[in-house]
Amino acid sequence: MTVREARVREVFRKQRADAPPGFFACEAAGLDWLRAADAVPVVGVVDVGPGHLDLERLASVPPSRAAAHALGVGLAAMHDAGAPAFGSPPDGWAGECFFGPMSDPLPMPTGRFAAWGEFYAHCRLEPIARQGSRRGALGPDDTRLLDAVAARLASGDWDDDDTPARLHGDLWGGNIMWTPQGATLIDPAAHGGHREADLAMLTLFGLPHLDDVIAAYQQAHPLRPGLRRRMGLHQLYPVAVHAVLFGGHYVEQMRRLAAPYAS
Repeated sequence: MTVREARVREVFRKQRADAPPGFFACEAAGLDWLRAADAVPVVGVVDVGPGHLDLERLASVPPSRAAAHALGVGLAAMHDAGAPAFGSPPDGWAGECFFGPMSDPLPMPTGRFAAWGEFYAHCRLEPIARQGSRRGALGPDDTRLLDAVAARLASGDWDDDDTPARLHGDLWGGNIMWTPQGATLIDPAAHGGHREADLAMLTLFGLPHLDDVIAAYQQAHPLRPGLRRRMGLHQLYPVAVHAVLFGGHYVEQMRRLAAPYAS
């Protein structure tokens, strides 16, 4: 047995017997797609089936500024690897993706849009408004608020000339493991989107040495001025998902985020 073969047999299994069809296959395709960018460490896929996903078991080390700097540079390169369109799923997967905890993942529509605003409106904010309404988590005023933001997005109010980026899609601190190989990505909701979305997600829930990550990213790929003003727009979808799934203070946080962009 080679060293490589011995290592990959040390696996971490994610499993759920009644997982939605394609749930684990979609995640595996996303991991492979991100790894194909050859830009940032991504956990390896060992095996996938309808009710499980086997991943290489990762060893943890403390976060460091050097690893954070490398993560920022790597994220910029991963985003620059691109995607066919805004809303496109990862290579090797067709149909809806998923967002949220393994116990209750929400379907995440895909598509092929030339403009980011149309994609974000039609595949993120409008669907989560309908999902929230059906579950009774969002009231009529909430859905109208999200629809108002979606209308401005669809009209192109925040579009720019940035091309579709290869996104992790659920890049909060819990989906980054600090390992001997560097900050390693796990649990993606990978798709083609706006590069600022991954950075906004990191900012939303925090990450050790986040300032170093952002600074390194800016050095590798400078972002348009005004990023901080746009953060809330990119954070609106993940917070709305939390509002639908968990209610409580997330509903009010969603309202606060949406209000400045609604009119």
